[in-house]
Amino acid sequence: MKLVCQRVKYAKCIIDEKIFSEIDEGLLILVGITHEDTYDDVTYLVKKCANLRIFEDENHKMNLSVKDINGKILSVSQFTLYANTVKGNRPSFTNAANPEKASKLYDEFNRLLSLEIPVQTGVFGSFMQLEFINDGPVTIIMDSNDRQK
Repeated sequence: MKLVCQRVKYAKCIIDEKIFSEIDEGLLILVGITHEDTYDDVTYLVKKCANLRIFEDENHKMNLSVKDINGKILSVSQFTLYANTVKGNRPSFTNAANPEKASKLYDEFNRLLSLEIPVQTGVFGSFMQLEFINDGPVTIIMDSNDRQK
């Protein structure tokens, strides 16, 4: 499971030219799921996201988590995080999980995360546009395969 976490001043998910969801200060998280991902990958990354210290404290040091600042999360499914661009110029997405599996794990990620932090989402499988201000900019990429086992 792969995440792109961006510290934002605000973020909006727009579907059919209407704001579907939006947050103020917090994290915009793009969520990619591959074939091998399991519930363990979900729980690992939920814990990492909830506690990721990328917000500034009073000394301007990245010491605070989204929980610490009472921020929110906008979580958007993003199968293109598993694009393979090795051959040719057209990406292959065969590394992305099938929609049924990905949807279940994405929903579980959001459910568990919402137990700790307010979470807004996009709509799985929909064409979405995102509008946001990346604060810093601060962008962190996390992969559940990188964890110590």
